Amino acid sequence: MIALIDYKAGNLTSVRKALAAVEARVFTPAAPDEIRTAAAVIVPGVGHFAATRALDAPWVRAIRASVDNGTPLLGICLGMQWLYEGSDEAPDCPGLGLLAGRCYRLSAGAPTARLKVPHVGWNSLAQRRSAAIVTGVPDGAQVYFTHSYVAPITADTVASTEHGDAFASVVERGRVAGVQFHPEKSSEIGLRILRNFLALTA
Repeated sequence: MIALIDYKAGNLTSVRKALAAVEARVFTPAAPDEIRTAAAVIVPGVGHFAATRALDAPWVRAIRASVDNGTPLLGICLGMQWLYEGSDEAPDCPGLGLLAGRCYRLSAGAPTARLKVPHVGWNSLAQRRSAAIVTGVPDGAQVYFTHSYVAPITADTVASTEHGDAFASVVERGRVAGVQFHPEKSSEIGLRILRNFLALTA
């Protein structure tokens, strides 16, 4: 069973539907200690980084303990940003801190670029290294984004995307992974990503 964390920061319905499409069994834990039985943990989310305050100390301890025990963890969009140390969007709100660095607002490049923030729509993944989360995903694959803040490109970055700035769009370290885009809205490529994540539970 996959634990889908609900901290009131996004519509879980579409994520549940996508997980059902890849034949994943899902539950939404009502309390942090319920994560102990999960085969994997997914933290989705949209909106302001401050919403992650709902993932308070008991949730952080439970999720960290789960990761320490080898349980795969996937962050989606805001959930991926939460894997980092924090975000300029809410400077006093710490992230989970499993990945180094802080998230920052997209500048959309030079003024002449006339690119809009938030970044909404389809864009490509430029793969920077091989990783389990992108198995079978072609370089340049198109996925669906909607966000204003991004994670920095580091050694954990598997793929990057450009919207004025180049930013980390897929990350993986051990059994911890994150995607800045929405796999549940990214057609077959999104489902491939979810299947790859579920394969980490084997």
